[in-house]
Amino acid sequence: MEVAAATCTLLAAVALPVSSSAAAARSATKQSYSRRKTTAVRAVMARPHQVPPPATATATTYRDNWFDKLAIGYLSRNLQEASGMKNRKDGYEGLIEAALAISALFRVDQQWDTVASALQRAFPSYILTMIKVMMPPSRFSREYFAAFTTVFFPWLVGPCEVVRVIIVSPNICKVRESQVDGREERNVVYIPKCRFLESTNCVGMCTNLCKIPCQRFIQDSLGTAVYMSPNFEDMSCEMIFGQQPPEDDPALKQPCFRTKCIAKQNHQVNCSI
Repeated sequence: MEVAAATCTLLAAVALPVSSSAAAARSATKQSYSRRKTTAVRAVMARPHQVPPPATATATTYRDNWFDKLAIGYLSRNLQEASGMKNRKDGYEGLIEAALAISALFRVDQQWDTVASALQRAFPSYILTMIKVMMPPSRFSREYFAAFTTVFFPWLVGPCEVVRVIIVSPNICKVRESQVDGREERNVVYIPKCRFLESTNCVGMCTNLCKIPCQRFIQDSLGTAVYMSPNFEDMSCEMIFGQQPPEDDPALKQPCFRTKCIAKQNHQVNCSI
């Protein structure tokens, strides 16, 4: 009996820690499961890879000096006086605003006359007459007018340079870059990017407020023919002194830029030519 009692006591002593450990393990497992069951799941949504927008052509930045600002303001005031419409903008913006007003409110032939009137206001008639008399059409006068343009008019059309040409016939010049046989003149002004065309992005304003009235003004006031040939794809232009504009001028057949025309988009200008 004593042996049996001792054995029972020993088994109870061994079983108690085991059962306690098992109970503790079950309790810990239950608590851990409970915690896992109630823990909130947090997720971070990754942003999709953003493709940068395509690069767009930036407008040319011009740093006008005191002479440029003086000339721009002078021509802008003459345009405003000729059209009878004033604006309060300064610098080249004021000049473009004056041109936009003329393009929006006048017929095409009236636009030509208005710009011609502004140019006549800007240049005293006695100076123009003196130049016309003292510099009749010749190689010297053509090259002089070309060089004069590159020095005194970059504020209006942008940087430009004189290029050499070969005279094919009295009315045809071919721009060239190297020496070839034949009569050569430096009577062509090349404008890599016209400031006026870039600022307006408008075919109608280019032809009706610059090309046609300037061709007529130079012919009538200075006695020298000039053909202005704009390239609407890269916004360059050539001024060929001594060459008459062709009757079938391709510039007059150029359609409007439509989606790019600043005059049409921002000012509802009917710039069709």
